[in-house]
Amino acid sequence: MKNSHSVSKVDFFQADSPLSMSIADSTHQISKIAFIVTRIQLNSGITGESYLLSFHYSPNAIAGALRDVTEHILGFDVSQTGHFIKQYENETEYFGHDGIHRWVMGAVNIAMWDAWGKTLEQPVWKLLGCFHKRVPLYGSGGWLSYSLVELLDEVSNYKKRGFRAVKIKVGSKEPERDMERLYKVRETVGSDMRIMMDANQGMNLAAAINLAGRVKPLDITWFEEPLPNTDFDGYLKLQQHTGIALAMGEREFNTVALRSLLERRAIDLWQPDILRLGGVEAWRASAALAHSYHIPVLPHYYKEYDVPLLMTVPNAHGAESFDWVDPLITNPVRMEDGWAYPNEGSGWGFIFKDRYLKELA
Repeated sequence: MKNSHSVSKVDFFQADSPLSMSIADSTHQISKIAFIVTRIQLNSGITGESYLLSFHYSPNAIAGALRDVTEHILGFDVSQTGHFIKQYENETEYFGHDGIHRWVMGAVNIAMWDAWGKTLEQPVWKLLGCFHKRVPLYGSGGWLSYSLVELLDEVSNYKKRGFRAVKIKVGSKEPERDMERLYKVRETVGSDMRIMMDANQGMNLAAAINLAGRVKPLDITWFEEPLPNTDFDGYLKLQQHTGIALAMGEREFNTVALRSLLERRAIDLWQPDILRLGGVEAWRASAALAHSYHIPVLPHYYKEYDVPLLMTVPNAHGAESFDWVDPLITNPVRMEDGWAYPNEGSGWGFIFKDRYLKELA
């Protein structure tokens, strides 16, 4: 007799955002906004989904890793999310846990949680227990490829929609351009809206110290990834010289960097990426480590998963918002007056619309 909770089928799809455009930060030129959707089906007929933000990068490598993970998830009891992680990490150890392998493990893990929540007819966040009912949501973007008009239109729109904070990119090859953009944004949104800046690891220590000092009159809330993510002593020196709050974490596949920065007291906000870390368990473990040092959690990108998970940790600080996936799914994250609320539906509370999905060969 088949276990009704076992995974019987796995499919992968490509989806491009209707909002796709060419964008750039200090270190990347991004040609399109695209996703890979994982859909598992149980013997019971229940399905679970997840998505990862793929942009245009390494499509053949991702497709190959997805094919490899398929044979390991088929037949798994969907409730055994942790056991799947343990088995898959053992399988991928030879070529390394970080990178593509971690991404696809996270994709399957998140889909398993979705299917398990649907099986129990409960939202994931209620299965894990709650500390909060809502979290702040900030508007993200401010790409360096934007003209000044495009930048100011974006931040103005965020304010009109009720957002209370906005993040913009810095690290231009022309430092004065960063200053002009930051001052114009402050002038546009007023003193009652928080502004954060993100350099995407595109600056050296001297440039980061200079920028942090020059923007003090603007009351910048925090500075994200000013330096390479392995320059732990650089983060410490930047904080010692400027006192600006530092945020980091989105490029991490484990908690090595978090531990190193915590030991140096050189991080103020932890930004876990649920796909890079490998799923729900790793995301929550990193949040617990940050909490042990009184560091708040403000995750990277995936608001559809981060908002529910932030309900379940005591050190939730807020979530990042892009609109890219919203047209592709049912029940986008609800935001009112700057606050995000988790979906009440079972699992993650949303599904992808089939008409936007193209099967990944």
